[in-house]
Amino acid sequence: MGWAMELNEKLADFYRKHISESKLDGTILKGSCPFCQSKGKNESLIWVYLGARSYFAGYFRCQNRCVPGGFALHFARLGSIDPDTVPGYDPDREPYVQSQKFPASTINADIRSYGDKLTPNIETYFARIGVSSATLQELNIGYNGRYVVYPYVMRNGNCYTAHCIMPDNETEQFWHGEQTFATNGLQIFNINDIDHCEDGAMFLVEGEQNLLCLRDLGFPGIAVPRATDLKSIDIRQFDYIRTVFLVMNQSPESIEAARTFAEQVGFKARLLQWPSQKKRGYNLAQLAAEDLDSFKTEVTKMVNGSKAFSPFRSPSHEYDLFLGNIERQQSESYKALRTGLDSYDAAVGGIYGLNIMGGPPKTGKSCLGIQLGTEIARKKMGVLYYDFENGTQKIYQRTLARLCRIPVSQIVAADLEADEKNRLESAQDELQKMLQFFRVVNDRQINPVMMRRHIDFLRHETRRDDTLVIIDSLHKLPFKNFSERRTGINAWLRELESIRDELQVGFLIISELTRQESGRYDGVPHMGLFKDSSDIEYTADNAMIFLPEWDPVEVKTGTERLNSLWLVASREHSPGLIAKYRLDFPYWGFTEIEEQQN
Repeated sequence: MGWAMELNEKLADFYRKHISESKLDGTILKGSCPFCQSKGKNESLIWVYLGARSYFAGYFRCQNRCVPGGFALHFARLGSIDPDTVPGYDPDREPYVQSQKFPASTINADIRSYGDKLTPNIETYFARIGVSSATLQELNIGYNGRYVVYPYVMRNGNCYTAHCIMPDNETEQFWHGEQTFATNGLQIFNINDIDHCEDGAMFLVEGEQNLLCLRDLGFPGIAVPRATDLKSIDIRQFDYIRTVFLVMNQSPESIEAARTFAEQVGFKARLLQWPSQKKRGYNLAQLAAEDLDSFKTEVTKMVNGSKAFSPFRSPSHEYDLFLGNIERQQSESYKALRTGLDSYDAAVGGIYGLNIMGGPPKTGKSCLGIQLGTEIARKKMGVLYYDFENGTQKIYQRTLARLCRIPVSQIVAADLEADEKNRLESAQDELQKMLQFFRVVNDRQINPVMMRRHIDFLRHETRRDDTLVIIDSLHKLPFKNFSERRTGINAWLRELESIRDELQVGFLIISELTRQESGRYDGVPHMGLFKDSSDIEYTADNAMIFLPEWDPVEVKTGTERLNSLWLVASREHSPGLIAKYRLDFPYWGFTEIEEQQN
């Protein structure tokens, strides 16, 4: 026997015991319905779908519709069968309890009255999309003389509100009855099918009429009036449903609402996709109206082609991304994120990943950060400089001084020789071109969402994917949502780590150090010197410390200002001294003077 004819043997044995005169027709068990007589119906056949590979294995349906169809546990409840005999039954399962107070009055009488008013024209209206009179009666669909009435029966069997929709003009509609039952997650049409489908599969569709089309085919399911209503549905109701097929109308808004819902429900949600050429608003009823004979075949294709919502990328997509990142690392754009400082690049490979550089106050951390950022921007690479220390004017002036090798004071005083004027003009022209790629942000209300937008904008403007983000400094980032600065810093580090992974961005983050008891930072640098964060060790790809070999408090004229840069922790590189750097004062640049020590 091929897999298409394979039975779920446990379910088959269960149903055979409780359905008399049953016979197999392929993978469908057919026999006398055990419920018709007790429901006052003429005896009819009951069908049970038992294909082992089917999402609907174990689903039963009386051909006389004497009881609502469902899966094995629902069958057991209807037949007063010990649930312990149902395959897969979990006695420790806690049922979903709806914490809802119901009013004393109902609109049950109105619903019965509307059901009696169904006209041949309304039945013909539904017949064109394959909905039979039997399905209309099963779901208590009515007509009030102008509107089709869809009753929203609650789990207690009573109806408190109904959705009234004008035939062929769905924009004209209103709610009849208690309005609170049309909101707050209670707007679920045919809600009892959730209980009937325990340990099985069901559809969740947009629009009551679309659900009727599926119900006539024999599928169980529920509907919401609009896809946006999904956001208020309590997803705990689906805890014991194995598979939820989501069928929304064809629109970006409906698909997005379905995806958001699927994210909460998890892997059991499967999204049915419409072909891209289908027009906006296309739905199941329109599919049925176009070709009723092939409607079930088309729905079956959509079910078989549906994709489970997964927290993972597909293996093929994952592999393509892997290859794409290798190609990116071979590109000129990626290589441009190397600093040009030989020892630095040899030690850490450039500014890739999350690089955190700590140092004492007034020792040149910002100066080195500005130099690295502007040098990369000169190579026409996008650089975002989040400045909470110096101010835009000071950053530009010091960059200009470094480029033309004229002190800022002399530039401001405009006291220049002819050669200096030429160098200044050349540097000004270069700075102006650089600013297309080098953007300074001083907004102290910055947040991770805004940072992502800045990165996306700069990528769009520069037509480069690789981007460098410099933050000066970590301890000046806004922490208004956090009661403690330590908590805020660690939260920011996790956000930056996420941006690094999502957008493949390089970070250089300037940090403060914790002052030692002596007031100095002597000794071999180590991770414990970083201030107010225990997460740097776990989030940083490279953690560095920039230490002066001079006294930043009492700077004597003519003092050679040497700083040593240490790598104290790295995911891929060996810790140790990277190099020493001489501050080229008053031109605000550092010169690398020593190769990495072995």
